[in-house]
Amino acid sequence: MDSSQVRKVFLDFFKSKEHEIVPSAPMVVKNDPTLMFTNAGMNQFKDIFLGNTPARHLRVADTQKCLRVSGKHNDLEEVGRDTYHHTMFEMLGNWSFGDYFKKEAIEWAWELLTDVYKIDKNKLYVTVFGGDEKDGMDADMEALNFWKQHIDEDRILFGSKKDNFWEMGEVGPCGPCSEIHIDIRTDEEKKKVSGKELVNKDHPEVIEIWNLVFIEFNRLANGTLESLPQKHIDTGMGFERLSMVLQGVRSNYDTDVFVPIITEVARLAGVEYGKDESKDIAIRVISDHLRAIAFAIADGQLPSNTGAGYVIRRILRRAVRYGFTFLAFEEPFIYKLVALLSGQMGDVFPELKSQQNLIEQVIREEESAFLRTLAQGIRKFETYITNHPDSNTIEGDFAFELFDTFGFPIDLTILMAGEKGYEVDMEGFEKGLQQQKERSRKAAAKDTEDWIELLPGVSSEFVGYDTLETKSRIVKYRKVVTKKKTIFEVVLDKTPFYAESGGQVGDTGVLISDKETLTVVDTKKENNLIVHFVAQEPGNTKALFTAKVNAEKRLLTTNNHSATHLMHAALRKVLGKHVEQKGSLVSPERLRFDFSHFSKMSDEEIRQVEDIVNDKIRENVEGIIKQDVPIKEAEKMGAMALFGEKYGDKVRVVTFDADYSVELCGGTHVKATGQIGLFKIISEGGIAAGVRRIEAVTGKKAEQFVNKQLETLKQVKSQFKNANNVLQAVSSIIEENSRLHKELEKLLKAKSANLGNELFNEAEKVNDVLFIGSKVDIDMNTAKGLVHTLRSKADKVMVVLALENGGKVNLIIGLSDELVKNGMHAGNIIREIAKHVKGGGGGQPHLATAGGKDPAGISNAIHASKTLIQ
Repeated sequence: MDSSQVRKVFLDFFKSKEHEIVPSAPMVVKNDPTLMFTNAGMNQFKDIFLGNTPARHLRVADTQKCLRVSGKHNDLEEVGRDTYHHTMFEMLGNWSFGDYFKKEAIEWAWELLTDVYKIDKNKLYVTVFGGDEKDGMDADMEALNFWKQHIDEDRILFGSKKDNFWEMGEVGPCGPCSEIHIDIRTDEEKKKVSGKELVNKDHPEVIEIWNLVFIEFNRLANGTLESLPQKHIDTGMGFERLSMVLQGVRSNYDTDVFVPIITEVARLAGVEYGKDESKDIAIRVISDHLRAIAFAIADGQLPSNTGAGYVIRRILRRAVRYGFTFLAFEEPFIYKLVALLSGQMGDVFPELKSQQNLIEQVIREEESAFLRTLAQGIRKFETYITNHPDSNTIEGDFAFELFDTFGFPIDLTILMAGEKGYEVDMEGFEKGLQQQKERSRKAAAKDTEDWIELLPGVSSEFVGYDTLETKSRIVKYRKVVTKKKTIFEVVLDKTPFYAESGGQVGDTGVLISDKETLTVVDTKKENNLIVHFVAQEPGNTKALFTAKVNAEKRLLTTNNHSATHLMHAALRKVLGKHVEQKGSLVSPERLRFDFSHFSKMSDEEIRQVEDIVNDKIRENVEGIIKQDVPIKEAEKMGAMALFGEKYGDKVRVVTFDADYSVELCGGTHVKATGQIGLFKIISEGGIAAGVRRIEAVTGKKAEQFVNKQLETLKQVKSQFKNANNVLQAVSSIIEENSRLHKELEKLLKAKSANLGNELFNEAEKVNDVLFIGSKVDIDMNTAKGLVHTLRSKADKVMVVLALENGGKVNLIIGLSDELVKNGMHAGNIIREIAKHVKGGGGGQPHLATAGGKDPAGISNAIHASKTLIQ
């Protein structure tokens, strides 16, 4: 079977068992503060397990895009080094929400593997939970007895809590699990060691392929377990591993999932895969990481310096480093592989095809930027070696700086050090790494108590589209303590507060009872819960509260959200249909909109967009909002969906003129566009390759912006006699300034040349070296140019210049090429003489600089440099 057949057979099998086949959720997670990425197939069903959302279907199956590179599930360092770990992978899974349980899950898993896929039963082992004394749990004899109906008992193994008890996190739904392992070793190897001895021992050919999780408990914050009212099934089977087994190969990377990519990487590098292990590892890393990066970008996550974007940037840089170090790629190359990946997987995941252009542009730009950073790091490394000629150890602090600032993995630093005959202080490096982790841990640390349930089984209803005030009761609440503050999270039975979603910020306001007023500082979605963040603990939690939204902030936010829709449509009219939303922020103060476009917008294009939006505002177009529209019907209406968002069977459609703007959106919007008042773009710029960002204001904020610009222009006009032609007056000043600047440059060059002649004529011979040492009254750039000129005037010249400005000292040393050849080093010299001015510095053998804070030591510094020659 090729991999596409493997996937199809799985889904068809569970369809025959009355499972609804659902699409993969985006790999990048939204509205869940506990997760950056989808790291397991169950993530999209988390709300059902938590009891926040009823299940639309009692049985489902799918293939889910997953990413495991952070937190508890972190496989990054194993990727490429072994044959079965990946960053991005597909998880085949089937679920039951309160329907079937262990018997059917075990029976169907065995049927699919042995009867449908025809896997040899004698290659399989299964594990069941062996119990845990601390949790007071017995061994899972129920699962054991079901397995005994299908497989010999000596192939059933008891597993520890670590291997056979699955938990969503530190708190939440959990339960025992039963893993299916396969032994794909040769018969000869099996005779030497039994497969049962290698299960869960990280053997590359005795591996887990399917995990059946029996969710029946809830883990509380205090560590205890309580039984869930309903029992669920959650299974996950690694698609890549299953393909390996069914295709009769020994490595995931030898399947048709990876072989085409591996072949292309090897071709681009001009090497043969399978001949050199270090090159093979690099090729595997690149082939794996390409998938993670491409799918993340397709799901709307651009590389950045924070959060999920930082993780994606880190994966991409890891691939670039392996290509640079082991395959000699010094130019961008990963972006060239995107078309191949899109051709392979675009039919199953159409976002790859539709976003291919953007993915290529973003990856290419990121590669180029990192290769420049890599070159800087290498130069810094070379300087370090030059400045430490008497040492054979790279200090741990420096190795960590390369890692932290320039993205050098420690193995690259070790490799470069080895080539120079140096060793790396690994103890010092690990210390820096631990300190960084500790800082991150402390910054993120928070103590979250269990929810206190007041109205068990009552769900939360959002009514804020129609009203800003309701009578509400608290369903549950909890206390959250962080380093900076203590906050209380409150869930109401019904709420007018909009929870942060789709770029729109959360509402603020108050909860008022007859005894107290609670200030709501923010509202967010946590999975499918609307959580109100209040500054103080509720006193009477059973009271009836008036939930009241800050009406002014909501109004301003609503205006900006509707303006965002109008602008999106205008951008597509002016720039083209390739424009798609890549991110947004809608707040009371402004709107921010990120979109795909490959060049800077001209002033004329910005003006056209503003004109179109303001025309639509003046038309006072009615906002037509339809709830619960079937997704297929919404598509026929031409509604625009956003990549990276997962939509249900029913959607909300927001229309401002059916021929102009129709979008799927859950945000709040104006009844008619005239309410927006005025729209003004205040900035436009690039934030990533192929992605631009517009910031704009509406209503009063737009008026204030325009008035401020007019006031500034008025003040500028007042500075000129001819106020009617201020543009010409300013142009004249700029031209005059440019002319005077050029004249000044000529004068400075002449002054420098004269000073250079004076200094050269006053030079003294020290041994056979022409020594020039003086304090000068010029700027730093001029001084550097002067040093370069003077050091080239004779075979053996040493120049030492000192500058003083506001109590600060700068020293510059230049050595002629002949002196450098003879072993003199400007960087080493300046470190010595800088001590006299209470400073430090360094540099190259022929030129070095230092700073200091004691002008009184200048003459001693110059004298010391002369002494060093002697």
